Amino acid sequence: MDSRFTAGAAARAGGGRALALLGRVVDVRPGEVGAIARAFAYCFALVSSFYVLRPIREEMGIRGGVDALHWAFTGTFVVMLAAIPAYSALVARVPRARAVPLVYRFFAANLLVFFLLFRAEVAPAWTARAFFVWLSVYNLFVVSVFWSLMADLFTSEQGKRLFGFVAAGGSAGALAGSTITGGLVGLVGIANILLVAVVLLEVAVACARGLARGGAPAPRPEAAGPGGPRAAAGDGDGGAPVGGTVLSGVATVFRSPYLLGVSALMLLYTLASTFLYFQQARIVAAAIPDPARRTAFFAAVDLAVNAGSLLLQALVTGRLAAAFGLWPGLTVVPVLTGLGFSALALSPSVWLLASVFAIRRGAEYALQRPARDVLFTVVSREEKYKAKGFIDTVVYRGGDALAAWIHAGLAGLGLSLSALALAGIPAAFASLGVAVFLARRHRALERRAA
Repeated sequence: MDSRFTAGAAARAGGGRALALLGRVVDVRPGEVGAIARAFAYCFALVSSFYVLRPIREEMGIRGGVDALHWAFTGTFVVMLAAIPAYSALVARVPRARAVPLVYRFFAANLLVFFLLFRAEVAPAWTARAFFVWLSVYNLFVVSVFWSLMADLFTSEQGKRLFGFVAAGGSAGALAGSTITGGLVGLVGIANILLVAVVLLEVAVACARGLARGGAPAPRPEAAGPGGPRAAAGDGDGGAPVGGTVLSGVATVFRSPYLLGVSALMLLYTLASTFLYFQQARIVAAAIPDPARRTAFFAAVDLAVNAGSLLLQALVTGRLAAAFGLWPGLTVVPVLTGLGFSALALSPSVWLLASVFAIRRGAEYALQRPARDVLFTVVSREEKYKAKGFIDTVVYRGGDALAAWIHAGLAGLGLSLSALALAGIPAAFASLGVAVFLARRHRALERRAA
């Protein structure tokens, strides 16, 4: 009895120290420490796996031909159209503790196939294009699955306090991934870098299993804040399969003005992002002819983005959302996008482009993405997994494909880089209006749920 009492007291003391340590950077409550630490590690491993691969994708995009990029974006959209029904069928029938690891291990198996193709140098141009499409699918799917699980486990009130810190795990992982690729690609080659991503995916699987089986990280009632510990939470059926039909999540999007607004915000964001991406591909290809130097340049930009994001997410995001709601997070990226396109119209240089990319993406990772994921804490479980999956993948890549063809058409008319930058400004203004609508609507739904 005495030993059990001593062990319990030691565990409580250790938990108290962890709570005090985390409390210096995030507004964490008793009962949330274990879940938030596991979510941070999960996000770290998952995003790190992508950022190990991201500079390789950028090099593959150039290697496959800049003039063929719009076809690569179209191929990505087509693959998404085929993948989302398969994912919806999986979460409809398989509990989340099994469904999430299955998704990640499927992608790990794909990486092993690309490892063999790169080592054998099979059809280099076509392998490069296939890898570009595959990674463009991969990064949206694995991140969407992650945030669907977070929205299912955490309440809206918890999400505003904690999602910024969770996302900081992703920025720390992005820093690690960019550093790994930037430092090792010249020594071990592109193919062997892929194996690092496979190992990181297995770490993510272990964290996902622990979270999915552990259930909601509810704080004690006295520490839960307004609305109680599970206000605005999921449907309360834990890790059971979501149910419904393969396309029911898609149907809910078109029946809900709220979800249509989220779709519009995503579509406008990706339209602007794709225009910037094509600007990057053309400017960098002309300014940096060496493939290894281009890969290192992309890794350096990623490093700068994620260093800034990490500081904002750890120290600012949660407190800002708790104090002012989702307004700052949803509106800052549209404003920065408009300013960035205006600057590029005046001077489309490689270093100005890098600065615009770094500032805009840093704000997206630190502020808009956590805010956008909090939007899903007030909807049903089917909408969290299926509708969110559709918006994060098909809508996102549909915007990519649309923007790619618009950009190709405008470039074909002979528009300069400055004129193409000006063409992206209307999307920034439109997304600002949608962001204001969503911030208001989320607040109304949160109050109704509470």
